[in-house]
Amino acid sequence: MAVVQPTREKQPAQMNLWKVTWGDLTWTYIERPTPREIDILAKEYTYFHPLNLEDCLSRIQRPKIDEYDEHLFTVLHFPVFDKQARISLPSEVDIFVGKNFLVTVHCGGDLKPLAKLFKECQLDEQLRRKYMEKGSGYLFYQVIDRLVDAIFPMLDKINDNIESLQDAVISKPVPQTAQGILVLRRDIISLRRIIRPQIDVIDGLERNLENQKYPFLDEDLGVYFGDIGDHLHKIRGTLEDHREIVDSLSDTSNWLTSHRIQEIMRVLTIFIAVLMPVELLSTVAGSNTIPASWVNNTNVFIGTVILQVAVVAGMLYFFRHRRWI
Repeated sequence: MAVVQPTREKQPAQMNLWKVTWGDLTWTYIERPTPREIDILAKEYTYFHPLNLEDCLSRIQRPKIDEYDEHLFTVLHFPVFDKQARISLPSEVDIFVGKNFLVTVHCGGDLKPLAKLFKECQLDEQLRRKYMEKGSGYLFYQVIDRLVDAIFPMLDKINDNIESLQDAVISKPVPQTAQGILVLRRDIISLRRIIRPQIDVIDGLERNLENQKYPFLDEDLGVYFGDIGDHLHKIRGTLEDHREIVDSLSDTSNWLTSHRIQEIMRVLTIFIAVLMPVELLSTVAGSNTIPASWVNNTNVFIGTVILQVAVVAGMLYFFRHRRWI
C-alpha cells in the first residue's frame, strides 16, 4: 500500500523537506537544506554520522562513499551549465541509502532530473511503483542513472558547437571564433574535472555490490551500477575526443590567422616596394638641383610620369613572374 503526499507541499514550519512512501520504503527529498532540515534527519535517523550530516550543509565536499553497518553515505557531483559564465559547474548531491529509506540532499536546487524523478514518484502511482517497489537500492540506482543520463544532452550541445566552430574557422577566422574555441575548451575541461571523480565512486559501488558487501541492499545491483559506470566511461571518452577536436580547431584557427597576417604584410610590402621608386622620381624631379627650364617643361613632366608608370608596371610584372602576387 502506498502512502504519498499528493502535492509537493512543505513540511510544517516551512521546511525544505518532502517525503514519499511506498510500502515500507520512504524517500526523503531535501532541497537547499538549512540546519532545521538536518536536525530533523538527525532525530529521525539517529545512526547518521554527525560529520555526514554536516557535509550536507557544505557544497565543497569531494565525491566519496562512507560505508556503515546499516547504510551508505554518498557524495556525488553532476554538471550544471551556467549560461552567464558559459561553463559547466559542479552541483553536489548527498545520498543516504539504507534498507527501507533513501535520503537525497541537494544544496543548489538546480539538478532538475532529480527533482523531476521525485515529482513523478509523488504524482504518478504507476511510476512510484516502478521505481520504489524493488527496494531502496533500485531507487538509489534510478536517482544516479537519471543524473548521469542528463549529461548526454550536454555532450550533444558541445558537439553542435564544435560543428559550428569548424565551419566558422574555415570561413572567417576572426577573434570571435578564437574566443568561441577558448570558451568551449574551458567548458570541456570543466566537465572532465567533474566526471573523473564520479567514475571512481561508481566503480567502487559496482565492485562492492557484486561482492554483496552491503546486506541492507537486497537487490543484486552490481549490473545496474556497471551500466552507469559504462555511461560515465563513455562520457569521459567523448570529452577526450571533443578536447582533441577543439585543440585541433585552435591550431587551425591560429594557423589561418597567422596566414592572413602574412598575406596582409606581403601585400603591404609589395605596395611599399612599388611606391618607393615612384616617390624617388618625384623627389628628384622636385628638387632644387633640377634646372628651372625643366621644371616648367611639359615634356619633362610627361616623361617623368611615363617613367614612373613604366617602373611600376615593370615591378608588378617582375613580382607576378616570381609569383609573389
